[in-house]
Amino acid sequence: MCKMDLQAVRWSIFASRPLEHQGPEGNRSDLATFLGARGMKKGDLSKFIEEAVRRRVLQCTIQDIRARNADADPDEIQRIVDEAISEVRGASVAPGGSPKRANKLR
Repeated sequence: MCKMDLQAVRWSIFASRPLEHQGPEGNRSDLATFLGARGMKKGDLSKFIEEAVRRRVLQCTIQDIRARNADADPDEIQRIVDEAISEVRGASVAPGGSPKRANKLR
């Protein structure tokens, strides 16, 4: 997962009523129950929203890439993927973080 800037930004979030309605006994249900069942507290809502936003952005990015490549030749895409995998498998990362060619076993 890519690391994001850790600077916090304040958002105002408005959700539809069914996410935060009161149950018949005055209990909060839906989102609050979902988070609580996973051991999350009220303050964890920000983390939940951040993760949901990241997933949605990834999902939209994937859809855009698929649409852009809808007419691409599948064999050409596979060739490009195979080539990239071969390059990665043939390289290792040096202690300083820069890639170097791995020594081949003889």
